[in-house]
Amino acid sequence: MNSFKLYLQHDQMDCGPTCLRMVAKHHGRSYTMETLREKSGINREGVSLLGISEAAESIGLRTVGAKLSWEQLKKEAQLPCIVYWNQFHFVVVYRIKGNKVYIADPAKGKVIYQKEEFLEAWLNAKQNGRSTGICLLLYTSPKFYELEDEEREGLDFGMLVRYVLPYKNLIVQLALGLLAGSILQLIFPFLTQAVVDIGIQTRDLNFIYLILIAQVMLFMGRTAVEFIRSWILLHMSTRINISILSDFLIKLMRLPMSFFDTKMVGDIMQRMEDHARIQNFLTSQMLGTLFSFMNLLVFSAVLAYYNMLIFSVFLVSSALYIIWVFLFLKKRRELDHRRFSISSSDQSKVIQLIQGMQEIKLNGCETQKRWEWERLQARLFQYRIKNLTLNQYQQGGAFFINEGKNIGITFIAAVAVVNGQLTLGAMMAIQYIIGQLNSPIEQLIGFVQSAQDAHISLERLNEIHTKEDEEPEEQMFVHRLPEKKDLAIEDLWFSYPGAGNEPVLKEIDLQIPEGKTTAIVGMSGSGKTTLLKLLLKFYQPDKGNIRLGKRSFKTLSPRTWRKHCGVVMQDGFIFSDTIAGNIAVGEDHPDLEKLEHAVEVANIRSFIESLPLGFNTNIGDEGNGISQGQQQRILIARAVYKDPAFIFFDEATNALDANNERTIMESLEEFFQNRTVIVVAHRLSTVKNADNIVVLDEGRLIEQGTHRELIHSEGAYFDLVENQLELDA
Repeated sequence: MNSFKLYLQHDQMDCGPTCLRMVAKHHGRSYTMETLREKSGINREGVSLLGISEAAESIGLRTVGAKLSWEQLKKEAQLPCIVYWNQFHFVVVYRIKGNKVYIADPAKGKVIYQKEEFLEAWLNAKQNGRSTGICLLLYTSPKFYELEDEEREGLDFGMLVRYVLPYKNLIVQLALGLLAGSILQLIFPFLTQAVVDIGIQTRDLNFIYLILIAQVMLFMGRTAVEFIRSWILLHMSTRINISILSDFLIKLMRLPMSFFDTKMVGDIMQRMEDHARIQNFLTSQMLGTLFSFMNLLVFSAVLAYYNMLIFSVFLVSSALYIIWVFLFLKKRRELDHRRFSISSSDQSKVIQLIQGMQEIKLNGCETQKRWEWERLQARLFQYRIKNLTLNQYQQGGAFFINEGKNIGITFIAAVAVVNGQLTLGAMMAIQYIIGQLNSPIEQLIGFVQSAQDAHISLERLNEIHTKEDEEPEEQMFVHRLPEKKDLAIEDLWFSYPGAGNEPVLKEIDLQIPEGKTTAIVGMSGSGKTTLLKLLLKFYQPDKGNIRLGKRSFKTLSPRTWRKHCGVVMQDGFIFSDTIAGNIAVGEDHPDLEKLEHAVEVANIRSFIESLPLGFNTNIGDEGNGISQGQQQRILIARAVYKDPAFIFFDEATNALDANNERTIMESLEEFFQNRTVIVVAHRLSTVKNADNIVVLDEGRLIEQGTHRELIHSEGAYFDLVENQLELDA
């Protein structure tokens, strides 16, 4: 039990899958976090106990969810088990001894609670007059041991070396510079000894001047070597950092949209900061330590030449110093995981405060939101206190060992001088050598800690790098659309990730003819936007199929498909760029004729012409603020500029006034000719001219037809229209 394997959660919502990972490891099976996340149906709210149970069952563990009293948990429950903690978190109870409860908390590490502390956080209900807490008991089955351990390739230190290899010529130059610097440094202790033993004893000022000139020249040489080395390191580190971050962004952009539905912004931002630690390890730490190691070997040999006893004292003291620092590595790792979690929450909270300032002021909740941020700062302060305490213990012990070593060596050297075993100059040379040896030892310790930080960062980055791309290389996708481009939806079912979630779409059968306009209407929450996202390949259906002509959607490249789609979503994004750059997204040199046509169709020409810089006006977060209506018209212009074969509009005109909407819809009628158009709308006046109107209700297709046909049938569509319009008798 003392060796119960602890895993710390990588993201804020990972506590459930991490607890299951610990239990599986305790019973002898290893699973990646990515697998357990998928099996437990994680979403932005985390996972439920049902999700953890379903994931556990899928890997061969039998589960029993129960409300237990303290006596039942202590005497009857099989440990380890997962308990619901403080009404928002999951932890593993892996041992109970007397009134002590041993907890593996994926957010904090291993913690021992007294009975009273544990019960305060665990108990949440009363049953038959007894206080109870929620617990998930897990039992192994034959299936659990039949399944093999899971291994998934990701980044490792070996793969990181490939970022350094392109600069092998520079590394050779650095090595030559280091060799030159080491030789220059090696001369200093002998010059110091010569000044004392020859210059001072013989009172030869000319000799002392000569040695002084030699030392100045050596110092200038060393400075020049260090100057050049710093420039080379800066050049390498900058390029390596760009390469690592670029690869990360490339991978991030290859992931499916469903990934971003379950990730907090702060988590992704913190992972980007992790790259700085890896870059620091690859350049400043790894190369610097490699070069310092050469100095360590050279000066150790010189010290051994001067006095073997002093060399032995230095060796033993340095070993103790390194062992002392190693004792703190495990605690540093736990604190780093806590730092990541808190810093991630802090970044997300700050982004919310800035982006949501309008709503904060409108609702008068400035104080509450500030308090939320301050409570997070208090947690960050507590982490920093613990980190400072750890560093003080580590540095205090290291200082004691280091200074004890220096005092001891000084004493031994002084005794050796008195006994005639060393000259005074040799003693001064030894003091210089010890000073030169202390720096490589410090650098070696820094390297070990940096390696640990880089390893932790790699684990977090592998959560991204090991996730399957939206278009995996091993899967052959078709990159051409078929000649016949009718869309067919067959018995489609879909539910969002999360155990126990009801299907959002059920038994959808729908034909969307090529070159026609299809409108999708229904009450809020009926699944309209979800159906649109499935047609854009943001998600895969749980059941059923979508076809383009005779080709299954699964075989069609998502990137190729979206190139042929012009899309305006409810939450469309305006970039911090010029108006032209926002309309012609992805083009460095927009086509002026296409721009003019796009703004004409979107009825935004007069607004653009009223601006002093016209198309070159900066908008977005770092430019001019624009209204929602103007934003929506720019998004429509963006879709028109693309000149696509398929148009997807999701509430594309809901922020426009009636006049603007009518003008734009009239312009779009012509643009829609010979294009396949799918329009989602609440405002039914925008869809009455559609070739086919589809009505969804609670995820089911309940009726379809033209506006006139559906009005005459007086069904669900008639009720929707009646609520919005006054129908003529």
